[in-house]
Amino acid sequence: MAQQHTKSLRLRLRYRFDHLVAGGAAALIGWLALACLAVVIPASTVLVWADRGAPTTLSGRLTAVWVSVGQTLKIGGAVGSPVYVLASVTLALVALLFVSTLVSLITTGINGRIMALRRGHSTVLEAGHTVVLGWSDQIFPVIGELVAANANQRRSAIAVLAPMDKVEMEDEISTSVARTGTTRIICRSGRTTDPSVLARVSPQTAKAVLVLPPAGETGDAHVVKTLLALDAAVPGPGDAVVVAAVRDTRNHLTARLAAGPGGHVLCVDDIIARLLVQTARQPGLSLVYQELLDFAGDEFYTAAARGLAGRTFGEALLAFTTSSVVGLLRGDGGVVLNPDPGTAIAAGDRIVLISEDDDTAVPQDAAAWVEEDAIVTARPRTPLPERLLLLGWNRRAPLVLEQLDQFVSPGTTLDVVALGGETTLRTSPEAAAVRSRLDVSFHGGDITDPQVLAKLDVPSYDSVIVIGEAATGTGAATGTGTGTGTGTEDSGIDADTGTDDRTLVTLLHLRAIGEAAQRELSLTTEMSDDGNRLLAPAREGADFIVSGRLISLLMTQISESRYLAGVFEELFRAEGNELYLKPVSDYVRTGREVAFATLVESARRHGECAVGYRLRGRAATGPDFGVRLNPDKRERVRFGEHDWLIVLAES
Repeated sequence: MAQQHTKSLRLRLRYRFDHLVAGGAAALIGWLALACLAVVIPASTVLVWADRGAPTTLSGRLTAVWVSVGQTLKIGGAVGSPVYVLASVTLALVALLFVSTLVSLITTGINGRIMALRRGHSTVLEAGHTVVLGWSDQIFPVIGELVAANANQRRSAIAVLAPMDKVEMEDEISTSVARTGTTRIICRSGRTTDPSVLARVSPQTAKAVLVLPPAGETGDAHVVKTLLALDAAVPGPGDAVVVAAVRDTRNHLTARLAAGPGGHVLCVDDIIARLLVQTARQPGLSLVYQELLDFAGDEFYTAAARGLAGRTFGEALLAFTTSSVVGLLRGDGGVVLNPDPGTAIAAGDRIVLISEDDDTAVPQDAAAWVEEDAIVTARPRTPLPERLLLLGWNRRAPLVLEQLDQFVSPGTTLDVVALGGETTLRTSPEAAAVRSRLDVSFHGGDITDPQVLAKLDVPSYDSVIVIGEAATGTGAATGTGTGTGTGTEDSGIDADTGTDDRTLVTLLHLRAIGEAAQRELSLTTEMSDDGNRLLAPAREGADFIVSGRLISLLMTQISESRYLAGVFEELFRAEGNELYLKPVSDYVRTGREVAFATLVESARRHGECAVGYRLRGRAATGPDFGVRLNPDKRERVRFGEHDWLIVLAES
């Protein structure tokens, strides 16, 4: 009962205080003055009466009380005639009012400046920094990779501009990117489509500008508008590398026009479709690209052709012991991957290579480590037709079919199982395209239904591709849509989290099917969120194409070295050169130790560039899962019959 009474009294007092505050400034000042006097006058009276040296008369003590009150309240406390006392108090009050007003103005100005800084509206005065425009889940791997790339620099900065609260951005970045080293993260708030707002991050003095595609159906349109605003904010050709990404292939050309001749625009759908197809044909390739694209391991660099001018490209392959040569960067800026071994190196050329860092690409001849007696002639291999299975359907599925038709052997069959029904899938314009090598069959069904999967005899297929599919019926299955952006299905790499949820369920059933058949399925899976990949019920080292992270890594690599745009463009297209995992037995004798320089020489005779290997015995063991990129050419390895050599070769 006593507790309830105390609580009720507390509530009543709080209510009265709230009512007092709501009464306005005049009422609040009056009550504060009364409360102050109610405390100061009794306290001054006690002090005077307790002072042994105080006057003995009542008038003397009252005067002493007045002096104490005046000194405490800073109103003088002068003693004299009434006019003198009144004038003294008036002057003290005027002085108090003036000082209080001055302090208030200073405080207001400081608070306003602090609030402006907290709102992120001040201008970034940096040079040689990296600007990131927009906000999505991609920003965290982008910042993480930029921090890793700048690890060997004393001072570096990343300026982020997005239509979000500055403090909120800083909190999310600090939570997701634990260590930033010597790199400073500067956040500014504002619309990326406003040229005047873009000036806050000083794009005119930046070394690179990255434009991230936001989530939603209008994400591509927003990227185009941001590129146009950037062109208006920095008129004329600038020194900064501009890298952007759009999702829909229909918007790729528009974005490239907005970016201008010096900009680089990645098409998410096209790149993901190509990597899905390449990885489905070569298990383990996703691990190779992951190693190449992040800054934690080996990546692409260029080195001056010191001492190699006038020599051939074939000779350059063994000219670097700790780096793997893959191409030439011509003097006009053009990139040539895996040129003919007899191609002459010009004085203005640079060597494109894979190395641990830019300072490890040091010429050192490794020809002495080649073992001629270990080199073998490859057995001719006749491409055979395959049986492929595609589970799911989205906007990228027609691109997957188009890419498969360019890569596979004639007579290859593909069964497609997705929502929407066989008739709907077959009659969609994307699926009805004429194909020269691939025979496609469509089947309606829910890929998360174990009964549907059980009827497919999944272990009988040579390769299985699982792509994200939204549970929205026909619209998701056909992937139709018009206009800038997308249709009604997943509109971007992170727009529909339900696609990853369905993919996880499908993988769970496929694992059960593989265990029941006592067979390891050749499986390639597309996912949007790298966090969901960690939850995937798949074997260690399985092939996952995580679209959000992959595009982030590509954008970061190009922002650090603009010539890499040409390198990746050739790697991801059907024509030209690409990475392969080929049987090592086609190059050297197995069952004996050989130096990696021997494999480089053997690959050269095939017209290929050897850049690494994968050991089958370690394929399920992390963290590298048997993949070794850019080994020292003096390193001796004992290869087995079923190991692979990673080569850059013509398609």
